[in-house]
Amino acid sequence: MSHSESHDLSDIKQNDWVERWFSPALTSYLRLARLDRPVGIWLVLFPCIAALFQASHGWPGAKEMLVFCLGAFLMRSAGSTINDIADRNFDAHVERTRFRPLASRQISTRQAVIFFIFQLLFAASLLYFLNPLTRLMALAVVPLVILYPFCKRFTYWPQAVLGAAFNWGMLMAWAQIKGAVPPSAILIWLGAVAWQIGYDTVYAYVDARDDVRIGIKSTALLFGKCGKASIGLFYTAAVALWSYGGLLSSMKAPYYVAMVAIAMHMSWQVWRLDLQKPSLSFNMFLHNILTGILFALAALVGTF
Repeated sequence: MSHSESHDLSDIKQNDWVERWFSPALTSYLRLARLDRPVGIWLVLFPCIAALFQASHGWPGAKEMLVFCLGAFLMRSAGSTINDIADRNFDAHVERTRFRPLASRQISTRQAVIFFIFQLLFAASLLYFLNPLTRLMALAVVPLVILYPFCKRFTYWPQAVLGAAFNWGMLMAWAQIKGAVPPSAILIWLGAVAWQIGYDTVYAYVDARDDVRIGIKSTALLFGKCGKASIGLFYTAAVALWSYGGLLSSMKAPYYVAMVAIAMHMSWQVWRLDLQKPSLSFNMFLHNILTGILFALAALVGTF
């Protein structure tokens, strides 16, 4: 990997809005929560909004929308913090992550752990607004969030664990709106997990060379040269599960038109992928924000 390419791939950008608007001490915590890199928040949020639309069969109440948006924001931020705590010694040796606050020793591990506890406490305050089943589900996902960063040490499938945790809010949305999680909701959630395995594998190819060197596992290393075909397979599974789950959820015709648009967008991503070019892989990963938007819109128009 050339110096210029590694510089471009560093996920800490100098003189960005966080650095310009906040003090150095606060900047480190904002970067730890990845507020300067909100792609993960969008990728958590849009499937959750889609589930709210489907469970409500239309627009949900303002309270539910606000609580779930805040929950997605807080849990993604907390997940980022625990991930960087777990990976602090690895991140220092990876081109993309070497300037993160813990890897570059801008803050201590103790400070990061305290920050993580405060993030969880803020997220826990939202439990007051949830029904008993949804509260139990919210508590059940916390161990999964904490487990994920350590999975890459012993399995080639950390992306599957991340997908389950990342999209857990979809199941919670059904529990909150309907008081139960029907089979259709589980199928659509599994579709989101398959989608995440696909796009997070694209993301993992960015770090593949560094991961081999430091002994980290991922689906990118598992799939190797079969990456494009494997990613395409998971994207296909996502659309199939979303479509069948939508059928069981009585989604209307516009939902399936949107599924075709999503399938075309995913196909374009796979076609454009060159797994030997990390910068292109990262760019294709970012295009999944649009996939998330299309998924949420599909869920909304499917209720018309």
